[in-house]
Amino acid sequence: METVLDTLRPTASGGLLTPKPKWLRVKLPTGQKYTELRGLVDKYKLHTICTSGSCPNMGECWGEGTATFMILGNICTRSCGFCGVKTGRPETVDWDEPEKVARSIKLMNIKHAVITSVDRDDLKDGGSIIWGETVKAIRRMNPTTTLETLIPDFQGIERNIDRIIQVAPEVVSHNMETVKRLTREVRIQAKYERSLEVLRYLKDNGINRTKTGIMLGLGEREDEVIQTMHDLREVNLDVLTIGQYLQPSKRHLPVKEFITPEQFEKYEKIGLELGFRHVESGALVRSSYKAQKHIL
Repeated sequence: METVLDTLRPTASGGLLTPKPKWLRVKLPTGQKYTELRGLVDKYKLHTICTSGSCPNMGECWGEGTATFMILGNICTRSCGFCGVKTGRPETVDWDEPEKVARSIKLMNIKHAVITSVDRDDLKDGGSIIWGETVKAIRRMNPTTTLETLIPDFQGIERNIDRIIQVAPEVVSHNMETVKRLTREVRIQAKYERSLEVLRYLKDNGINRTKTGIMLGLGEREDEVIQTMHDLREVNLDVLTIGQYLQPSKRHLPVKEFITPEQFEKYEKIGLELGFRHVESGALVRSSYKAQKHIL
């Protein structure tokens, strides 16, 4: 049985809904491992981005023992035009969260965990202390679990980024999201050059595997995507994910174009020729898609 992810979308003018292309069809999650993990998540009220974000790859990732967890609450201090996470004044930091996340990973018997968070520009440390403590707690309770941390830019403040470097996750990721020309519109409080510098700083200071993701369909040109790839190779990035942007609601930026599978394949080929270790490029690719492969 198949379903279509966000089968209908609002037009840019808010008028009639139009169907998405057939290549955005995905199979409903199935399998013993998925069923077991789904039961644990429901029973213990565990919080994963996989479920809250209705990720199209949830069944595949869970079947391979990979899951993504979000820390530092679910209210972001930034108001990106693409993101469905609520913007506003975040709640007080939960200092027990590192242990809670570590216990969730142990209950789910996760082999490879991806940790992400909202932006916490309201905090002097940007949330980096909780980030570091979460990685330490996971290591203590799940010594064989490998980790990817999908971090915010921490406003480019090195002492905050250093807290991630010190706990040495197998992969550290920070998403560029889009090409340079569209950054101000898509990531209102972010800067293209700052994100590049974060990725450069991570690599220059001992992180073995760095990673980023970009979305397509926001009005970018092919030459801009390729230039972004070149910029990322200049900072020695290892892993690149490329996926289709899908509009979370009428309030968010509209989809300008649905990228064809052939175009995604072209970008993957170009990326591998440029020297990236891994390139995941496809309509349904998300930041943590096949994340367990990226430590190899």
